[in-house]
Amino acid sequence: MRDFIFFIKGNFRKLSFGWMLTFLSSFGQTYLISLYVTEISAEFAITEGNFGAIYAICTVAASFIMLTVGHTVDHISVKKVTTFTVLCLAFSSILMGLSYHIAFIFIGLIGLRLTGQGMLSHISMTILSKFYDENRGKAISFSTLGFSSGEIVLPLLLTLFIGWFNWRWAMIGSGILLILYLIRLYFTDLTHFNKQLSKGRPSSLSLIKDFGSIVNDKRFLILMPTSFAISFTVTAVIFYQYVFVDLKGWSPQLYAAFFTGYAVTRLLFSLAGGVWVDKFSAKKMFRFYLIPLTLGLLAFALINSITGALIFLLLMGVTVGMSGTIKSSILAEVYGIEKLGAIRSLFTMFMVVSTALGPLIVGLMIDSGYSIKTIMLSLFGFLVVCVLNAQRIKGIQTSGVTR
Repeated sequence: MRDFIFFIKGNFRKLSFGWMLTFLSSFGQTYLISLYVTEISAEFAITEGNFGAIYAICTVAASFIMLTVGHTVDHISVKKVTTFTVLCLAFSSILMGLSYHIAFIFIGLIGLRLTGQGMLSHISMTILSKFYDENRGKAISFSTLGFSSGEIVLPLLLTLFIGWFNWRWAMIGSGILLILYLIRLYFTDLTHFNKQLSKGRPSSLSLIKDFGSIVNDKRFLILMPTSFAISFTVTAVIFYQYVFVDLKGWSPQLYAAFFTGYAVTRLLFSLAGGVWVDKFSAKKMFRFYLIPLTLGLLAFALINSITGALIFLLLMGVTVGMSGTIKSSILAEVYGIEKLGAIRSLFTMFMVVSTALGPLIVGLMIDSGYSIKTIMLSLFGFLVVCVLNAQRIKGIQTSGVTR
């Protein structure tokens, strides 16, 4: 940990940029958008289930657009890509706040999911994976602290803002905040990240060929399911967490306090994950990091008291905390960094799709009358299969060139 502190001190300016991007990505993440679900559903006279379907459609649309733009971080200057992404995220947020027709909600949600959850996270992880080699784990783990910071700070602030004003002003205010960040970005020197840029823009045909070769490769069938499973499970549970709390008869206030424990655990294991990746390699960590979340689902299913929720949230924090560092680092280890932006965009697409399918499928299970125990055990079984599949990584050779 001492080496980690020295590393952060020596690279703080570069690392803080990555942290800021993951922090700002919060405005397109499920946990913040979920704050607006009730108000938007009531104002547009739709059910929360219908809003969930709209959300799923927009998320899937955003994931496919991601394939066409994710490669830009490989060959366009980091400042240009980031500026355009933040500007689009701000526009999407303001559009949501000003929308008086459901069509604009569609457009706004696609923008939030594409630029927030998708591109800002993608830019941060890609440039740090390319720039750092021996300390890649530490760099990415520091960047992922932006996710935890957003989870701790922004829900409280936006909830208060919505209470004082309304959801529209909260959306517009978020957009204005993002525009203000662009002023700071204008004076930020990011030329050091441009040293890793590829020459020339890939053609559409070459991208299709690259994506096809990745999907048909054994490595993809080992790496993708685990990434998909985490996003699928965590998003679904968080999206319906207070539905589960109500059905279980637990105290919402106590559960909310436990959720803070999740955020703190995620933060701590974001740091630990970076140290362990640099020490043991992402390839070794990949085999085991899904296990805590898997065991947490078992506790949620079998323990009727709210203690089950506490165990689940803490174990989820362990897996989610390490996941950002491990998932980004292993792509660089296995594939190398030359086309890392395009490769990450493909994996990000499947991750984003999973965040749409998770709430949709679990919502259908709830509507069909499945018990919480059955839902959690189903997710547990799914993750067990993914853990077993992850063991196949032992037979995969790492890339000879990572930088």
